[in-house]
Amino acid sequence: MKKIEAIVRHFKLEDVKNALTEKGIIGMTITEVRGFGRQKGHTEMYRGTEYTVDFVPKVKVEVVVYDARLQTALDTIVKAAHTGQIGDGKIFVSELTDVVRIRTGETGGDAL
Repeated sequence: MKKIEAIVRHFKLEDVKNALTEKGIIGMTITEVRGFGRQKGHTEMYRGTEYTVDFVPKVKVEVVVYDARLQTALDTIVKAAHTGQIGDGKIFVSELTDVVRIRTGETGGDAL
């Protein structure tokens, strides 16, 4: 199993969610996050004063998939989250050693 963590723009969240659901990939966790990469923030005006926003607000989408579904999930997220502009986000993939469903105690793939 693999854990996918995708950092995407706020307004792309519904597109990503709907695209993954259409591909049969269900169950995800969404977290509001802030950070920066090459984009390095931006400046804004508020009441006539310019200030720098160092950490850009984004959304982190976490999804766990079987190894066989990994490429489908990645392609789906990239297509749904793409705008072509700097700051579209990143996707991180990590190996998952185990999953436990708290309610039943099921482990591994049965817990998904």
